[in-house]
Amino acid sequence: MLLLLVLLLLPQVVFGARIKDIAAFDGVRENQLIGYGLVVGLNGSGDSDQTKFPVQSLVGALERMGITVNRNDITVKNIAAVMVTAQLPPFAKQGNRLDVLVSSMGDAKSLAGGTLMMAPLKGADNQVYAVAQGAVLTNSFSYGGQAASAMKNHPTAGTVPGGALIEREIPNVLANRSQLKLNLHQSDFTTASRVAAAINERFQGQVATLTDPGSVQIAVPSEYQNRVVEFIANLERLEVNPDVLARVVMNERTGTIVMGENVRISTVAVSHGNLTVVVKETPKVSQPRALAQGTTTVVPRTDLRVAEEKVNLSMVREGANLGEVVRALNTLGVTPRDLLGIMQAIKAAGALNAELSVM
Repeated sequence: MLLLLVLLLLPQVVFGARIKDIAAFDGVRENQLIGYGLVVGLNGSGDSDQTKFPVQSLVGALERMGITVNRNDITVKNIAAVMVTAQLPPFAKQGNRLDVLVSSMGDAKSLAGGTLMMAPLKGADNQVYAVAQGAVLTNSFSYGGQAASAMKNHPTAGTVPGGALIEREIPNVLANRSQLKLNLHQSDFTTASRVAAAINERFQGQVATLTDPGSVQIAVPSEYQNRVVEFIANLERLEVNPDVLARVVMNERTGTIVMGENVRISTVAVSHGNLTVVVKETPKVSQPRALAQGTTTVVPRTDLRVAEEKVNLSMVREGANLGEVVRALNTLGVTPRDLLGIMQAIKAAGALNAELSVM
């Protein structure tokens, strides 16, 4: 009994989220790369002659290798034109490798077993940042004849693990910086205030200031002027309890309902019941006796049953939290799909103090 009393008197521990999980520094992000290439070595499953640009690309590649050919003399089915995409992470260095995604552009049936030829990958500034090449993995197959075919997964798109080699580095956005900007993943006044308070408490000074609910301005302390990376490492490990909007998310297709911790309901009475009507038709055939003058007729018979569930009126008091709301609705014996209509009715009555989102 004494141990229970001590546990009740202890302060409640609130586990927060790390700053690195709810925010990111301005400029520290991934960059998208895109390129065009050819996949060769396909077993007759490449682009057909109706797709003109793969053959044009092949002629251009051969000419760069010193081989002159006539475009009209080339008829191949073992090549496919593809778009190559990749994500360039921040602070990536020359020589690092990236995974690339290869997607067919023409009417190729499958990229399985093919090899991606050297394809430059460019950024939004039209500069080449990586070069991709290697065997394409699709984890699929596609075979067929004139009357039947079989296919597994998606054979016209695949990956080249580690197939891109970084050739150009992105400039270091943290070098010689005295001011940093921390952008929250979800803008919120309370969360931004808590982040700034946690940073100022950790570094014992007015390091962080607020200009808007989506970002925190941070002045690098003098003792960290030449150690910005170390300063960020110490900063992003700080834990903050983010504040979220009271929201109820409902998916009518699956009957899924998710309610946030801050959902509150004003005083409201809820009653829910189902009326079931069953109509069953069992027609009977009436046939006259032998040698009797009469006709065979069908006599209809209808079995009608009406059942209405008996339910109680459940009262939900004002300011009820999530647990109390769930317990009150469970007393009515409702299913998740029934709860969809109940929550919409409570919102329509003005008793739901939360945002209602229907998917």
